[in-house]
Amino acid sequence: MKQLSSLLAFTLLVIATGCTNTQPEVPPTAEGWKVDFFDDFVTFNDENWQDQRIWVNNETQCYVPNGEYGTREVSDGTLKLKVVNIGEEIECDNMDKHGVQHPPTKYVAGRIASKNRKEFVQGKWTARLKMHSSGEPSQFPAWWILGAQNNEPPVQEPDEYVCWPLTGSGEIDIFEHHGDHMHDEFTTGAIKNLQACDKGDWWSYRANFPATVTEFNDYSVEWEGMDLVYRLNGDEVYRNDSLGVLYPEPMFAILNYAKITDNPMEGEWVMEVDWVKHEYRVEE
Repeated sequence: MKQLSSLLAFTLLVIATGCTNTQPEVPPTAEGWKVDFFDDFVTFNDENWQDQRIWVNNETQCYVPNGEYGTREVSDGTLKLKVVNIGEEIECDNMDKHGVQHPPTKYVAGRIASKNRKEFVQGKWTARLKMHSSGEPSQFPAWWILGAQNNEPPVQEPDEYVCWPLTGSGEIDIFEHHGDHMHDEFTTGAIKNLQACDKGDWWSYRANFPATVTEFNDYSVEWEGMDLVYRLNGDEVYRNDSLGVLYPEPMFAILNYAKITDNPMEGEWVMEVDWVKHEYRVEE
């Protein structure tokens, strides 16, 4: 009788709330693919992501943890990563790979990574996201993947000793928006490994494409045979011929919003992420 009463109570709760399925609604998957990771940001899931606090590319903001200053917020079913001008300089504990500490700054931001949480070999990575503004000087939001043996913070496993962008620490940029020189455009493509530590060619394998970045779009990269194929809302926009084989390592995802130059900004910038997923090809 107790079991029956519990079932009845649950049924009444479902009717009252209109909730019949607590599982996330995964976006449609193309034939021949199967989803093995999906996060629709109902909450911030520590099993999928961790804050990544690091100083790279001479960025002028400080990455802060736990959504301090509103830099990382999950609400209404989306993730918001922000750059925020807090009005006064604070000490920043972000270090570069050489142990140099970021100088004090009044700009703070959010950066998350699936490092040591969700890492996959090849397949297809997709994120649905939008910017709240476009073409503002110093804007540098990004959605990208990096080899899991990368030796930059946080270093948490014994095999995380490979220097960027060598194999094991290779980089593929799925979406970048450089507000200093583009409006309603994004950059996509791979970083060329020049076979030496910290030596990468940013230009040869990447290109810019138009998109209304202030509207939600699906940005993805997939391994197709030996190629890397980049898609916008499912349509191919770019291809790195024969480069897929250069990224055999497990890779983790990064979402971040940086401020890349000294141009002043007021208030906050926002990148809003609806969901992230990884898929793999189903063997025929």
